[in-house]
Amino acid sequence: MAENSALTPTTGSTSLADSSIFDSKVTETSKENLFIGSTSYVEEEMPQIETRVILVQEARKQEELIKALKEIKVPFVKMESVEELKSLDSPEFENVFIVTDFQDSVFNELYKTDCRVIGPPVVLNCAQKGEPLPFSCRPLYCTSMMNLVLCFTGFRKKEELVRLVTLVHHMGGVIRKDFNSKVTHLVANCTQGEKFRIAVSLGTPIMKPEWIYKAWERRNEQDFCASFDEFRNEFKVPPFQDCILSFLGFSDEEKTNMEEMTEMQGGNYLPVGDERCTHLIVEENIVKELPFEPSKKLYVVKQEASNSRMRLWFWGSIQMDARAGETMYLYEKANTPELKKSVSLLSLNTPNSNRKRRRLKETLAQLSRETDMSPFPPRKRPSAEHSLSIGSLLDISNTPESSINYGETPKSCTKSSKNSTPVPSKQSARWQVARELYQTESNYVNILATIIQLFQVPLEEEGQRGGPILAPEEIKTIFGSIPDIFDVHTKIKDDLEDLIVNWDESKSIGDIFLKYSKDLVKTYPPFVNFFEMSKETIIKCEKQKPRFHAFLKINQAKPECGRQSLVELLIRPVQRLPSVALLLNDLKKHTAEENPDKSTLEKAIGSLKEVMTHINEDKRKTEAQKQIFDVVYEVDGCPANLLSSHRSLVQRVETVSLGEHPCDRGEQVTLFLFNDCLEPTPVLSLGSDLRSPSLSSQPPPTLAGTWGVSCLLIARKRHKVIGTFRSPHGQTRPPASLKHIHLMPLSQIKKVLDIRETEDCHNAFALLVRPPTEQANVLLSFQMTSEELPKENWLKMLCRHVANTICKADAVSS
Repeated sequence: MAENSALTPTTGSTSLADSSIFDSKVTETSKENLFIGSTSYVEEEMPQIETRVILVQEARKQEELIKALKEIKVPFVKMESVEELKSLDSPEFENVFIVTDFQDSVFNELYKTDCRVIGPPVVLNCAQKGEPLPFSCRPLYCTSMMNLVLCFTGFRKKEELVRLVTLVHHMGGVIRKDFNSKVTHLVANCTQGEKFRIAVSLGTPIMKPEWIYKAWERRNEQDFCASFDEFRNEFKVPPFQDCILSFLGFSDEEKTNMEEMTEMQGGNYLPVGDERCTHLIVEENIVKELPFEPSKKLYVVKQEASNSRMRLWFWGSIQMDARAGETMYLYEKANTPELKKSVSLLSLNTPNSNRKRRRLKETLAQLSRETDMSPFPPRKRPSAEHSLSIGSLLDISNTPESSINYGETPKSCTKSSKNSTPVPSKQSARWQVARELYQTESNYVNILATIIQLFQVPLEEEGQRGGPILAPEEIKTIFGSIPDIFDVHTKIKDDLEDLIVNWDESKSIGDIFLKYSKDLVKTYPPFVNFFEMSKETIIKCEKQKPRFHAFLKINQAKPECGRQSLVELLIRPVQRLPSVALLLNDLKKHTAEENPDKSTLEKAIGSLKEVMTHINEDKRKTEAQKQIFDVVYEVDGCPANLLSSHRSLVQRVETVSLGEHPCDRGEQVTLFLFNDCLEPTPVLSLGSDLRSPSLSSQPPPTLAGTWGVSCLLIARKRHKVIGTFRSPHGQTRPPASLKHIHLMPLSQIKKVLDIRETEDCHNAFALLVRPPTEQANVLLSFQMTSEELPKENWLKMLCRHVANTICKADAVSS
């Protein structure tokens, strides 16, 4: 069977017609026949027709195919040549022919006589799903494009288009001549034309012709579907296909970055002024005049559109994975007729110009007074914050990412402050600090709102053009509990605002923070503990995912971000609580002793310190847990019972085996000491003497906690490293470099032996252990290979944990 068959029908009917019209007629005919067939008259007069499968030539030999037909209970016969076709004709059966090659003469003969022809994958798919054979008026080889509606644009060779359409029909797809909302994929041979622009505006995937050819090559794969994201994304038309870009006015670093991204997104770049360029991208804040007169074929595109809410053309095209329309971004020189005309339309030289100037002057004066006197930051007009762009529907501003519809916007993001704040005639120092506390809290809430509205919500938005920018797990890792932190601080900010508006020296600010201390303990640790992981995820995704890199570039250029990166914004929650504690301390200094808020502020400061202590302790535990997971991934065959919510890694020691146990002499061995403490326990100080006479010579100390089974994990270096580990979410880890040997509870260690230092023996020690399966003690001897940890410190540490495990004062070191 030919793998790449040229499937050109031999009949006179054209394949370029809108197949959806033909499909609808077939459906109507089928419904009419069904209605007629349901009458008792037809049942009496007309015999019932049964579907029969005819296996043609090679199909006769496929045992899997015959087994599938038996499973769906369809009668079948075998046909060797076309000459047998007339003998198989019977009024009792509707024949369905199974052909393995849709190019040979047998197929063409069947196609000429309007026979129903299907391929083996159709039968196998029906058997797998337990469904009857589908009715298809056209030859149907497989169902890998079933339910897909395709439209074509930019094809000038009719022969190529006929072949592509035929392949789509053979895979179960439907063709539409005109583009509309029901089209699921546009197959484009160029990046021009009305269909292409509409597909961009609707977010319809735009595919290369190779998509159809490659899908046909995989026609025999049972579970393959051409719309699978992983397969489809290989053949999407990149944003800068057919584009040759040049860049003017950018720094060397940014220009290099943009050139690299251009090549990654299917385009090319050339120096400014090269006649082959299709686009010149201009940084309009730097370039005031072009160094040459551009040709009419060259798009001179500026970075930002005239509407400030619209995204950057270059980065916006990458983010939505399709070339954006250039109309709203065309660069105009200063003092051109077009610019003068636009300025004149916006001028105030109208019959009401004096009134407009007066109103503008009054507004500016009011804003100036508010900035000087009011503790509240000036607010944007709602119309300015939520105005819709009046651009073309084909522009990238109409995407979920740049839309004003952020989903459920938190109330405090839209709540206006009380601008009629009474200012005390004589502003006290306490009021000044309280005002600063409110202003910083308000700014902090605005930053959190920016993180949520500008970054998190658009990334979580369904129906993003080009598909999701990040996986849900990555979004959760990056933003964590930011929405919960936002909700708590919104309440704090509102309470502070009410207090400042109705200011009185006796009002308690400390009560506000005491009120929300439990919420702070609940919301901050999950974020602070995993901030480094959040930062690492952002850096990794920005390197590996061009659309996310473009998304960050677009949003970080917006005024709301203040030119700060997402990582710089996300570090604010880490810094906020210490900042609040300093302001409350300052407030306490300026609060009179007789003021009831004095003692309340002390409690609030203590409460914040408890929150920060809890965060630090929780962070320490989290990092210890992360270390255990790192060990599990590094050690091949690591026991599952090593993972415990109470266990933490105490020390890692690199050694070489000096004896025959636990592995061959000279092998590199890594020792991992784990502590399994169920409750926090103070560190036991045992002094500097390692040579205690016996385990029972000293009374056991009083322990403040309950100790679990602390252990020592012994692993040797792998002789052969296995392949890279890949998680279900696409994250990769280095291959396991160690092989597990033994997980030993510290209770099995009877003695810790300090081997004397000699010229031939340096940093050596031994463990006398008694495994439960052995009748005698076993000696394990090692030599430390790293100078970072002194041997004396390591042996003290090990003795202390052995003593804690067996509830003795100290372990023996001889």
